[in-house]
Amino acid sequence: MDLLTPDIGLVVWMTISFVVLLWILGKFAWKPIVKALAEREESIRKSLDEAKNAREEMAKLTSQNEQVLKEARLERETILKEAREIKDKIIADAKEAATEESNKIILAARESINNEKISAINQIKSEVANLSIDIAKKVLQRELSSAEEQKKLVESLVNQAKLN
Repeated sequence: MDLLTPDIGLVVWMTISFVVLLWILGKFAWKPIVKALAEREESIRKSLDEAKNAREEMAKLTSQNEQVLKEARLERETILKEAREIKDKIIADAKEAATEESNKIILAARESINNEKISAINQIKSEVANLSIDIAKKVLQRELSSAEEQKKLVESLVNQAKLN
């Protein structure tokens, strides 16, 4: 039973040993341990602050990226719209130029046809006048006495004129 009921001297020595151990630990070990824990706590705090700042910066950058993308899409749409407008204008101008050119060609063709028609009519008139003069000349040269002979002569001249 000695082990269960310690001696007073043993308790005193154990208490002194314990107090000395506490004093040694307090003097040499607790301060460095507490200091290391405080440094560790400060390091963790700084890391958390840096992570928070990084998250905020990432959110800010994401917001900026979204804004840049939005602006780029708007600019792309504007450029495409302008390109479509330019294309439509070029097509409209080309159609208008083609219409004007075709109208000029048609007008020139009509004028040419009209000029050819007038020329042909004038030529026919000239031919008719020449034929009339030839017929009159031939009639006068023969000086035909009878009406029947004049009629035959006119018919033969008309037939000759048709053949030419």
